[in-house]
Amino acid sequence: MKRYGLYINGSWSDPDTGIWFDTQNPYTGEAWAKIAQGNAADVDRAVAAAKAAFEGVWGTMKPTERGKLLVRLAELIERDAARLGGLEVCDNGKLIAEMGAQTKYMAEWYRYYGGLADKIEGAVIPTDKPNILNFTRYEPLGVVALITPWNSPLLLLAWKLAAALAAGNTTVIKPSEFTSVSTLEFMSLFAEAGFPPGVVNVVTGFGLEAGAPLVAHRDVEKVAFTGSDIAGQKIYEAAARKIMPVTLELGGKSPNIVFANANFEAAIMGAISGIFAASGQTCIAGSRLLVQRSIHDKFVARLVEVAGAAKIGDPMSTETNVGPITTRPQFQKVLDYIDIAKDEGATCVLGGKPYTGKGAQGGQFIEPTIFTGVTNDMRIAQEEVFGPILSVIPFEDEAEAIEIGNDIDFGLAAGVWTSDIGCALRMSERLRAGTVWVNTYRAVSFTSPFGGYKRSGEGRESGKDAIKEFLQVKSVWIAHETTPQNPFIIR
Repeated sequence: MKRYGLYINGSWSDPDTGIWFDTQNPYTGEAWAKIAQGNAADVDRAVAAAKAAFEGVWGTMKPTERGKLLVRLAELIERDAARLGGLEVCDNGKLIAEMGAQTKYMAEWYRYYGGLADKIEGAVIPTDKPNILNFTRYEPLGVVALITPWNSPLLLLAWKLAAALAAGNTTVIKPSEFTSVSTLEFMSLFAEAGFPPGVVNVVTGFGLEAGAPLVAHRDVEKVAFTGSDIAGQKIYEAAARKIMPVTLELGGKSPNIVFANANFEAAIMGAISGIFAASGQTCIAGSRLLVQRSIHDKFVARLVEVAGAAKIGDPMSTETNVGPITTRPQFQKVLDYIDIAKDEGATCVLGGKPYTGKGAQGGQFIEPTIFTGVTNDMRIAQEEVFGPILSVIPFEDEAEAIEIGNDIDFGLAAGVWTSDIGCALRMSERLRAGTVWVNTYRAVSFTSPFGGYKRSGEGRESGKDAIKEFLQVKSVWIAHETTPQNPFIIR
């Protein structure tokens, strides 16, 4: 098996612990690489390298030059997208069709922010003070910690890293201990693109040993994190002790709402996409399917028919629809929630158990599962499962759909299926979610901001809004006359 070290200051090094741990392929169940187990000493080295680069060559580099490096990186990503996508499949078990598309598409984030790097502009402010010029500057924060999850490592890294670098920051990345390989392999492209050493660093390992020291480090000026709301809360608390800004993209329990006047087949496919794509292992999963009561039974019958025909198996096959659950703990968590739903009185109309048929290597497959008879107060409707488990909830009208849709601690996304433009506009206005899709689902772009309401997060990623998450504004006052002023009163 290949052994991966830490990437610090442009070179590879062994961890301070001298320990490597295995990473497993979720499909085969076999270990396929060894990952360095970093600790606080390694974090210190990585942060020091990032700080030196920020105060040195990267900090003095003109924004246009930074932008050119990001554009060059985008070109290299496109060249290596297939290889990187294959590595992600080995690490997280998601479909090659999806991961290959993600690794190719992530180039657009680096290209977009490469173009934005030299368009960060302050303003001259016409104040009420005579003989004083006032203007603003947007400046980078310094060393930024980027902590990424196991479900889409490189794409979700791009959402953070591209904006952070375009803004002029340097970075230390802590990938999930379950899916570190693609991030480590990605590092070779930075040197090839011409990035100075220390601008991008990677410390692998576990949360308590590597992640917590990174968040708490005195020289880290911001944390951008994607993961569960529980982990996000802990990071938020640690950041508060430092009075440090954060961007948190956390969990979701998104309502996918189908009205009787919707295009029936399009809504069926949207419901399938919302929950069974990526085996439900996505923060934007439409795990609560709200169906207008007049079409509920017909819709569920067709949904069961389509979802039941999904092909389960090898994620490297382009014919596979549903791959394995990425980690063994997550596999057990999903099974536990199936039992919880049954105990609460929900009716399982599809799936509800591990898949053990043809192609079920590794033993981490769960059948696409649909529950009816769900009420919104059940745990299966309120808590994020992060697996291929769908709760179907009926509703009567717009008012009840809004009430149910918003009756949740999360607010990451929502879907609406209707042929009534007035309904679409009313729903998109009243749903408390950072993203509302109408007659589509899971659409994202480098041009559009993404983030959540409530426990789903803080701040925004992607689009022009995201770069301001990695900047701080400074107000500069310059007096251009020297008449002495009364020093004992504010000017």
